[in-house]
Amino acid sequence: MLDLSEPARITAGIAVLAAITVTTGGQFLTRVVTGRVPATDFQTAFFRAGHAHAGVLIILGLVCLLLTEATGLTGGWQWLARTGVLVAAILMPAGFFFSAMGTGRTAPNRWVVLLWAGAAFLAAGLGALGVGLLIS
Repeated sequence: MLDLSEPARITAGIAVLAAITVTTGGQFLTRVVTGRVPATDFQTAFFRAGHAHAGVLIILGLVCLLLTEATGLTGGWQWLARTGVLVAAILMPAGFFFSAMGTGRTAPNRWVVLLWAGAAFLAAGLGALGVGLLIS
């Protein structure tokens, strides 16, 4: 049996339930690529990227959560290693989807900033976990 700390168990449960939303994104993306929802080439590309990032980052985030349990990290570093990638799994897809919203859009709007915020959490979370694994 895998022994998780209480915060890790709760975070994992929330992440697994949040993964259900990826199916909604998949349904939407299917409607876009079959022409039932009109979209520009830019929007289609950003919607695909958002959907892909959501799924991959949730899986990577769950792996990071498990690996954090093997470190001696505490406090903010532990939180960052445990949840940084999962925060990115929310921010980056939101950045792709929200920045492509709007009829006929051919370039991202100001919501694209969420992509960069997510990228920062992704890098910080992976960095904290990598260092934590090396020094433990």
